Amino acid sequence: MSTPGLTAVAAWDTALLDGAVYTLEAVAERLPPWRARVEDVARTLADARVWYGPAAQEAAAALGEVSSVVTAVTGALGASLERLWDTAREARTAQELAEQALAEAAVVPVALEETGAVVPSAPVPLPAEATAAQVADHTAELAERAAAAQRVAGLATDALFAAARAALHTSTSAEPLAAVGGHGPVVPADFAGLSAAVGRGAPFAPVLTPLPTTPPEAVASWWANLPEPARTSLIASDPAAVGSLDGVPAWARDRANRLLLQQTLGDPGTAGYATARAAAAEIEAEEAAGRPVQLWVFDPAQDLVAVAYGDLDTAEDVGLLVPGMGNVVGEDLDDLGDRAHTVADATLAAAPAAAVATVAWFGYRPPAGLGSWQAARREVAQRGGIALAGDLAGLAAARAADPVRAGDPRVTVLAHSYGTVVVDEAGDLVGELDVDAVVLLGSPGIEEYRSSDLEAAEVYDASSPSDPVSYLGRFGTSTWERSFGSAALPTDWDTGHGDYYAPDHPTVAAMGEVVAGTRQPG
Repeated sequence: MSTPGLTAVAAWDTALLDGAVYTLEAVAERLPPWRARVEDVARTLADARVWYGPAAQEAAAALGEVSSVVTAVTGALGASLERLWDTAREARTAQELAEQALAEAAVVPVALEETGAVVPSAPVPLPAEATAAQVADHTAELAERAAAAQRVAGLATDALFAAARAALHTSTSAEPLAAVGGHGPVVPADFAGLSAAVGRGAPFAPVLTPLPTTPPEAVASWWANLPEPARTSLIASDPAAVGSLDGVPAWARDRANRLLLQQTLGDPGTAGYATARAAAAEIEAEEAAGRPVQLWVFDPAQDLVAVAYGDLDTAEDVGLLVPGMGNVVGEDLDDLGDRAHTVADATLAAAPAAAVATVAWFGYRPPAGLGSWQAARREVAQRGGIALAGDLAGLAAARAADPVRAGDPRVTVLAHSYGTVVVDEAGDLVGELDVDAVVLLGSPGIEEYRSSDLEAAEVYDASSPSDPVSYLGRFGTSTWERSFGSAALPTDWDTGHGDYYAPDHPTVAAMGEVVAGTRQPG
């Protein structure tokens, strides 16, 4: 492709080019949300309660094919857009430099050819009897004109180089579309042809899951760019990886973890069988009552479970409950689930129109039974803090990457007893904790001297006069101390260490206001 001359480059309408690329970008931006809605429908069809039989399976498969095509087209269009933006940038640079070169050439004056060559005009000759001063002035004028001509030549050269780069980007901008049949001698006439072109251009390759150490933001981006059939295949083939990966949306983790749950329930001798039974009982009870429930975390070998009551992918207000010592998931998940429901009810009382999800979070193993001695140390809390920070970061990343429901839910962590030490450890990790508010209930003390060190905009404390644990100061600062700076939640004089979630005490109503964001700190 030949580069146009300077005059043509100076006349380029770069604003029109920018507008065209902006329009194409707007089209590309609409594809991911549309694809996500299609995938939502496809997932709904997988639920036999909605539609079942061969027709439903065929419809779901067709929507999966649509997802694959849209994913390929979105990727190709994105790559093409990158090159078009490079074209627009270089074109603006070329146009501005060419315009400047022509303008300065007219002032010098010098003749400027379309190729960028500079032809200086013949200088006025000196008089035969020029004085020394006239010779000096004449020499200075020649030097000045030579410098100006050199500057014009440099501007012209830079303009033509930028124009050549713009032409190169333009010539390659359609290449990414070749894989989806959008560039070449034959363009697909319909969806069937487009689907076939995508299949030819993108041969099947196994999808590899990211390492567990991959940042949640990178995981969320990876997942968002997978077509629905690839996601479905990955969940079925490697549910343990998908179900534990921070940054994957809750619906996918739930589906993967339920597969693991069924596998665990199939063998009573499997490690974590009691944990699986407890999780299955919670899910069965919620679904029998017609309430949404998600198995967000499930690692039966380690006795780790997190059950979400509600939909973590759409909730506006999320409350995550962290239990303290003495709690065993196989025995106490239902009790923590009841407390999660109590908090959800209190949240809806504070904000009736809110979309709420609460989580019974056994993402760590609290000291209990023969291991209760560990409550005197921080090692268990340190492991729990890492898990808590990871799950919160994963929730934030998955929500941010959702093209339809991208939003920042208000997240509140409600920690009881030794669970407050877990939150303390989570706040000590590198990076900001992805939480809006923290509620510390009956805390045995934490390392931080000030509530602001917990990295939450709002920190609340509930410490009853009848709760001796809150006066231990075993792990550091007592959270009720004025110097700590937390906002006190109401308690009764007879609120015991295990009574903060009790509906007949005032603390739980205040917690609902915190989760809903209607309570004013201080």
